[in-house]
Amino acid sequence: MRKDIGRRKFIGVAGGTALAALGVGEGIAHAASLSITIDGTSGGRTFDGIGGLSGGGGTSRLLFDYPATQQAQILDYLFKPNYGASLHILKVEIGGDTNSTNGAEASHMRSRTDQNYTRGYEWWLMEQAKARNPNMKFYGLEWGAPGWFSGGFWSQDNITYIVNWIKHAQSDHGVHIDYIGGWNESGYNKTWYENLKSALVSNGLTTKVVASDEAGWAVVTDLTSDSAFNKSVDIVGSHYPTTAARIPPAAALNLGKPLWASESGSQGYDKGATALAHNLNRDYVAGQMTADINWSLTAAWYPTLPFAGDGLMLAEEPWSGYYYVAKSIWAMAHTAQFTQPGWKYLNSGCGYLSSTSTNGSYVTLKSTNGTDYSTIIETISVSGAQTANFTVTGGLSTGTVHVWSSNFSSASPSNWFVHQQDITPSGGQFSLTLQPGYVYSLTTTTGQGKGTATAPASAGLALPYSESFDEYATGKLALYYSDLAGAFETAPAGGGRSGMSYRQVITTNPIAWHSGSPTPPITVVGDPNWTNYKVSVDVLLEQAGYVELIGNLTSQVRLGGAAVGYHLRITNTGAWTLFKEANNNNTIQDTTLATGTATFSLNTWHTLSLTLARGNIQAFINGTTVANINDSTYTQGQFALLVSKWVNAQFDNVSVVSS
Repeated sequence: MRKDIGRRKFIGVAGGTALAALGVGEGIAHAASLSITIDGTSGGRTFDGIGGLSGGGGTSRLLFDYPATQQAQILDYLFKPNYGASLHILKVEIGGDTNSTNGAEASHMRSRTDQNYTRGYEWWLMEQAKARNPNMKFYGLEWGAPGWFSGGFWSQDNITYIVNWIKHAQSDHGVHIDYIGGWNESGYNKTWYENLKSALVSNGLTTKVVASDEAGWAVVTDLTSDSAFNKSVDIVGSHYPTTAARIPPAAALNLGKPLWASESGSQGYDKGATALAHNLNRDYVAGQMTADINWSLTAAWYPTLPFAGDGLMLAEEPWSGYYYVAKSIWAMAHTAQFTQPGWKYLNSGCGYLSSTSTNGSYVTLKSTNGTDYSTIIETISVSGAQTANFTVTGGLSTGTVHVWSSNFSSASPSNWFVHQQDITPSGGQFSLTLQPGYVYSLTTTTGQGKGTATAPASAGLALPYSESFDEYATGKLALYYSDLAGAFETAPAGGGRSGMSYRQVITTNPIAWHSGSPTPPITVVGDPNWTNYKVSVDVLLEQAGYVELIGNLTSQVRLGGAAVGYHLRITNTGAWTLFKEANNNNTIQDTTLATGTATFSLNTWHTLSLTLARGNIQAFINGTTVANINDSTYTQGQFALLVSKWVNAQFDNVSVVSS
C-alpha cells in the first residue's frame, strides 16, 4: 500500500484555529453547554447532497483500466447506497483536450462538425454511478475548451457545445445533467450565463445553472444588483469556502438561492478525512451551505503526476487490481448514509459543542417523512471526552437511536464506521459520551452498512511490457496510457503499415485553463518503480515538428510543464537531441547530453529507443546507437510519448524490457 502523501492543492479545514472566527447562520445554535434540543419544527435550509469530482485533470483515468471485479468494488465503495461513501452527486469535467491539472479530458466536439459522445471515460463513469444509485445527481463543468470556438470561451459556440453535451448525456447514456457551471476558477461573464440559461430553457432542459465555481463570493454582488443575471443563476457555488475569509457573506444568504461548496477537499485520502469531517458539518454551521463536492472522487492517476493521493480513496494500480479504501470514504459515509437530498436542516440541532468553534460541531437533518432524523457530530479537534444530552421534540421520532462512529485518531480500518450502539430515549431524552477525534452519526433510520470487499495485494507492472494497439477499435484509449495534454487515441496506422497505431489527434490550440500546464501533447505510461530497462517505440510524424520518447519519468510539474526524466527528441529534419529535464521553481531546466542528425522523413516509420540502466543512458534511432552517456540523475520511472504543439504523430510497437 502506498502511503498517504497528504494535502497538496488548496488547504481545506484543518484545526479549529481558523474556524474560531467563523460566525453562524441565522437561527443556528451556538451551544454554551452540551444540552442539545432537536426540534422538528425548527427552520433550516434544504440539504442538496455531498459528492465527488471526477475531472479537473485525469483523476479517474486509471480506474477505467481496472480489472472488472476490482473496478466494480471501487465503484460500489463510491456510489452504492449504504455501502461506502454513498455519494449523492457526481461532478464531472466537460473535456476540452487540454491540461486541467494532472491530465486532459476528451472533447466531444473537436471541430464544429465533429460530434462523438463516447470519447473518454466520464460517460462510462456517470453510467456506473447511476446504475448503483438511480437518484444520483450529475453536474458538469469546463476547465478548458476546444480551440475552434469563435469568440473564445464566453461564446455562443461554447453554449452550443455545452447544450449538446447535456442533451447527449440523456439521449445516449440515460444520464440527466442536473447542474451545469461555467469556467472553473476563471471568473464569469454575465451575458454568457444569461444566454446559457436561455438556451437551456429553449431546448427544454431543466438543468440548473451554478455560478461561479471559483474561490470567494464575488459573483454575489452582481447577482444582487442585476436582475437578469440573477434570474439566470439557480445556485451559487464557491470553492474551498472553509476559512473565516471565505464563508458566504450576508448578501449571499439574502439571495434565497442554495449556497454550495462546489469544490472542496484537495487533501490526501487518509490525512484529509479529518478536514472533510470538519467541512461537511461546518459548511452549514458557519455558512448555511447545503452541498459539498470533494476534489477528487478517487486518486486514480499515476503518483508521478500532480497532487498525487488527493481523493476519497486510492486506485492507482490497474495492472494489480490493488486499491485502498481510505478514511475519507468513511468521513463521507457519516453524512451520506444518514441523509438524502431533500432532507431539511434543523437549525436548533446545528451548532458547536461549546462557546467556541474549536470544540467540535454538529448538524441535524430531518427526513422528508417528517419524523426520522440524523445528527452528525465531529470531535476532531476536541481534547477530551464530553457528554451530550439530547432532547427530541417537534414531532420527531422518539424511537431507537442508532449510533455509528469512526475513530479517526486510529490507523485501523476496524475502528472506522462502526455500529457502536443503540440508545432508547426516555421521554424524548438521551445522552451520549463523545470521545475526541471521532465522527458520530446518530439516526432513527436503518439500513446503513460497511462494505466488505477487499483488494488484492499491491504489485508492480511486470516486464516485459508491449503494446501493438491492434486489438482496439478506432478512437479508443489504450490501457494504462494517461494523457496530460492533447489527445492520444487508436487509429489506423499510416505510412503504408497495416493494423492500428496510437495517434495524437489535436491540431488546434485549445482554450487552456489558466492554471493548466503549458506542456505539449504528452501521454504517460507504466510503473513509476520500473528501473534498468530499455524502452522502444515506432514513430511517424505527419507534419513538421518533433516527437519525443521519454524514459525514467519521475514527475510531471503542472505549472512549469516539466516532464522530469530523460528525453530523446527528433525533428522532421532529422536533428536529434538527448537531454535530461528538471523543474526549477516551475521553470523547465533542460541539460543537453548529446546531439546529432539522423535520416528522418515525414509520414515514414522510424524507431526510437532508450536504454536506462545502472547510471548509463543509451539512445538509438532505427537500431543505431547515437549516444552513450553516463548519468544517474534519474534511476527509475515511467516512459512517455510527447509531440510538439499541435501536430499529428503516430506511435506503434511499444516495448519495455529489462536491461
